[in-house]
Amino acid sequence: MKAVYSIGLLILSNVFMTLAWYGHLKFSESKKLAGLGLFAIILISWGIAFFEYCMQVPANRIGFKGNGGPFTLLELKVIQEVIALIVFLIFSFLFFKNETFRWNHFVGLTFLVLAVYFIFKK
Repeated sequence: MKAVYSIGLLILSNVFMTLAWYGHLKFSESKKLAGLGLFAIILISWGIAFFEYCMQVPANRIGFKGNGGPFTLLELKVIQEVIALIVFLIFSFLFFKNETFRWNHFVGLTFLVLAVYFIFKK
């Protein structure tokens, strides 16, 4: 059950992370947000990133073997990276329709899946 909680929190964390890192790129399409300066955008992104940390930290604490969880530190990091890429792909396809998914992206993601396989191989 700790694995499910940890992975669920990592997914939520990465949704907030992606919004904080890339969501502001869509601000130019909003009349209210288009005129914001860089400092204001940084503050907004930090505010969003706060929620990322509110989920990332517990996800790692719950999931880490040293705290009674099912994952090693390396396993947690690889899980987080794969989730981050999946969330990013979904985000980019939904919000940035001009982005394309090419064959080299598919190959790179395949290598990441293989990385997960090898990291978890006993």
